[in-house]
Amino acid sequence: MAATTVTAGPPSTDPSALVLPLAASTTLSASNETCVSAQPRWQAALLWLILVGPLLAVAGGVVLAVMAGVSPTWLDAGLFLAFYAVSGHGVTIGFHRYLTHRGFTANRPLRIALSIAGSLSVEGSVISWVAAHRRHHAHSDQPGDPHSPWRFGTSAGALVKGLWWAQVGWLFSDEHTSEEHFAPDLLGDKDIARVNALFPLWIVVSLLSPALLGGLITMSWHGALTAFLWAGVVRMFVLHHVTWSVNSVCHVAGSRPFRSRDRSTNCWPLAVASMGESWHNSHHADPTSARHGVDRGQLDSSAFVIRGLERLGWATNVRWPQMDRVERRRS
Repeated sequence: MAATTVTAGPPSTDPSALVLPLAASTTLSASNETCVSAQPRWQAALLWLILVGPLLAVAGGVVLAVMAGVSPTWLDAGLFLAFYAVSGHGVTIGFHRYLTHRGFTANRPLRIALSIAGSLSVEGSVISWVAAHRRHHAHSDQPGDPHSPWRFGTSAGALVKGLWWAQVGWLFSDEHTSEEHFAPDLLGDKDIARVNALFPLWIVVSLLSPALLGGLITMSWHGALTAFLWAGVVRMFVLHHVTWSVNSVCHVAGSRPFRSRDRSTNCWPLAVASMGESWHNSHHADPTSARHGVDRGQLDSSAFVIRGLERLGWATNVRWPQMDRVERRRS
């Protein structure tokens, strides 16, 4: 495979070296960072099922609600919110702010719990998720970024194509991020490696747990079915597209109050649903900060939860933003 010039250093076990821009430009073989291989048909079929299945479930749920009165109950709504909060914060706190950027230190039970909670989002196994995100920060909106909306250019047509790519298209690419290059620390962590290997189990748990709870609480198959539909597949669909909107929308639309080397933006309409992740320009300006909503009134439930974990003594060495540092980075 031909060599390509990228701004990156050699593999490192120090995560901070993988998520911050590096000064030296080094010629690396592309295989150091990615491996190109065609997806097996069963993997492609499963990916399509994960992407399209929840959308069909939403459409089917609306049809059933209109035709047969099978609308979500208060129990379904409560289970939706509970599983959305657990799996969503598992991604934003566990996968992202902790394992990718080391914004704090977690004790062993919390490290395992956050890894499992993030896996319940079904956004990919924990190590593959972290590796792809570290690669994103190493090459944000530049060649090598796995999901930049600016991949195809800046014209209107190119941007439409790029937004689709950043939202879901990149998931079907034959180019896969090298976990050995971007996540050697996690590959060497026995607890994380075990959670990673059990990813198929977490998919089943994520989808069937709402159905089990709905059935047991209502003591009916109807309760199990509606909980599976709304708190299982629909919840997964919504969370997926909120997360992927940070990849797409938050690199195109919004404000840019801080200096960064990419086109990341702060997009307030997504703040609550994304659990604070849509303060994306703030994050790219200071990647290791445990709080992304650094200004007054910027809702960031992930930071709120981290504060609670810190008070319990489960999270330590939390990297809270220093306001003098924040002010120096303003545009």
